[in-house]
Amino acid sequence: MTTILIIEDDMAIHSLIKDTLELNQYQTLSAYSGTEGKLLFEQNQVDVVLLDLMLPGMNGEEFLQVIRKHSFVPVIVISAKNDQESKLDLLTNGADDYIIKPFDVKELLARIHIQLRHAEKASISQMKEIHYKNINLNLDTREVKVNDKHLHLTGREYAILLLFLENPQKVFSRANIYESVWQEPFFDSDKTINMHISNLRNKLNHEDTNYIKTVWGIGFKFD
Repeated sequence: MTTILIIEDDMAIHSLIKDTLELNQYQTLSAYSGTEGKLLFEQNQVDVVLLDLMLPGMNGEEFLQVIRKHSFVPVIVISAKNDQESKLDLLTNGADDYIIKPFDVKELLARIHIQLRHAEKASISQMKEIHYKNINLNLDTREVKVNDKHLHLTGREYAILLLFLENPQKVFSRANIYESVWQEPFFDSDKTINMHISNLRNKLNHEDTNYIKTVWGIGFKFD
């Protein structure tokens, strides 16, 4: 479960953020000062930090400087400071996003989602291999193995498999797949995608395992 560290000393705002996040299936950690936030950050696996600036003890700017020495975890600053200079200073010095109080919780959730997506993509881009169940894909050599047996994939099949492995459980329409892999607008018929999916599915299938699931009326997902 995604863990979000909330560092905010205003009780009402803190409770609003905490309740919103937990209703949306996020795990939260609560700190009411920069010092407490630093301690929780060091003791836990944190995926996103929501950081107020005007904090007792260590303030938000100091907290950001400390953690940026050894971590690139996404930090979203939530502050009443609305001048352009403050925003630019924070973004230059390591903040990933900046929200001005008062804020809409839907916008906060959207910004959190964006930061998590960016962090996931960055993590994948740094990997040399992707492992999923008994599938292994080497990003350098483009080799694909299932149960240590090499699969011979076409370029399109490899690109579709990589798309699925980078986004497990996500449902892709045929247009999504075509535009991601072919890098052009989807003006083709469904037959092209269906043919490549069918071929890839046959090559991946092991015993009774069917990795590519059809989501009727929508498209496909990897499971």
